[in-house]
Amino acid sequence: MTPYRRSAVCSRQCFRNGGRGTGSERVTGRGTGRSVVEQLSGQDATFLYVESARMPMHIGSLNIYDPSTAPGGVVRFKQILDLVQGRLHLARAFRQRLARVPLELDYPYWINDPDFDLEFHVRHIALPAPGDWRQLCIQVARLHSRMLDVTRPLWEFYVIEGLDNVEGLPAGSYALQTKFHHAAIDGATGTEITTVLHDLAPEGGSILPPDRQWVAEQPPSSLEMLVRTYGNNIRQPLRLARVLSQAVPAIARTRQALRRDELKRAGEAPRTLFNAQVSPHWVFEGRDFALDDIRTIRRAVPGSTVNDVVLAICGGAIRRYLLHRGALPESSLIATAPVNVRTDTEAGSGGNQVSAMFVAIRTDIPGALDRLVAVHEHTREAKELVNAYGARLMTDINKHIPAATLALAGRLATQLGLGSVMSPVCNCVITNVPGPQVPLYMNGARLVTQYGLGPVTDAIGLFITVLSYNGHVTISFASCREMVPDPGYFADCFQESFDEMLAAAS
Repeated sequence: MTPYRRSAVCSRQCFRNGGRGTGSERVTGRGTGRSVVEQLSGQDATFLYVESARMPMHIGSLNIYDPSTAPGGVVRFKQILDLVQGRLHLARAFRQRLARVPLELDYPYWINDPDFDLEFHVRHIALPAPGDWRQLCIQVARLHSRMLDVTRPLWEFYVIEGLDNVEGLPAGSYALQTKFHHAAIDGATGTEITTVLHDLAPEGGSILPPDRQWVAEQPPSSLEMLVRTYGNNIRQPLRLARVLSQAVPAIARTRQALRRDELKRAGEAPRTLFNAQVSPHWVFEGRDFALDDIRTIRRAVPGSTVNDVVLAICGGAIRRYLLHRGALPESSLIATAPVNVRTDTEAGSGGNQVSAMFVAIRTDIPGALDRLVAVHEHTREAKELVNAYGARLMTDINKHIPAATLALAGRLATQLGLGSVMSPVCNCVITNVPGPQVPLYMNGARLVTQYGLGPVTDAIGLFITVLSYNGHVTISFASCREMVPDPGYFADCFQESFDEMLAAAS
């Protein structure tokens, strides 16, 4: 393990002399010249406050590797441990754990874990024979449905061997399932972490910054955090007032534009079988498509984007599935599409910098290309609406809501199941995370494909992740077993929706 020295004095010094950290802002100790303590933003902390055993709030991926490109054609678990060990310094989420303020009077802080244990976080399992795709999906769902240990750094890796009968995979392939708490990273940060764990060639050769000495920190005392909380709570109303002074005029202008039909909303979300209370029993499935085929479909509707095509494919798949279940509403389902609002200066920062866009995915239209035309129009209108009030608006407001208020609201909503009884804001989440379009390697093994994993919550029991990598696009979903008892059939609906759209475009 990497040696470290304890820094309890440094940690306490930064609490006495530093400023408050919000999101990517850091608190530094006097004279240390080192970033020491970082406080979660309101948006980050929300994922902690709404979490429960039914609704773990982490995101992740399923990466599948072909070891035939590695030296000797084999990658051993010890090699994976060594590689992760050597790159821990490239992402702060690897070694940081929470230090919570008593009674949740303020947002928690990140500190370097003084008891960090790499082998707790990186684990090794294998599928039983025959080791097919269905078994892999069941195992991935089982691992994804388990909460992370909030007393440790909020991530886990699972190396999964035994993929001997997964169609289309080379012999000897293995998977790496990743889990990171959403309080620590968002989709964009997850892509950055994927990048730092991989090389551009089988023999390595990535230019990595040197590993600076790691300073582990003892958690600050309750008294020290309460003293800082007192100062933060005095300044908090001023910060919130400053943000609202910018937000209120923007909201007023947007409402006027909506009344004049200069801007349009996505519409009201109908209640569907996805808008109920989720169970702790989750499911996962996914399909892989050629990016060139997606582009062929895009060219069939001038002005449309790859994202429009993906949304239309998802709309067609959900339409097919709900028709099969006899549960398709007359009006279109509404999807929430997360929007990355991280600026260039915030690149590489942890936490979340995410807003949301609401899009009608036109499940009410049977024709494939007609649906794509309508989705393209709706995404254009949704972008105009987001731009009208500012993509960062709700993110900035959320940062400055008092922690105690946010914690109480999050816990009440979760414990009382309020989300499943109120009118749904949307029916599902569809997030599109672009990735590198060149092959990546880990320990010399080629990354064959990658599927995304997201959380499901009460009232939004379907999370669809779209990842692009090296000329391919994967569409995968997470849900709960009560809502989607037949995930294999639902995944086939995505394939059929894509095939129909490609045939129409060709």
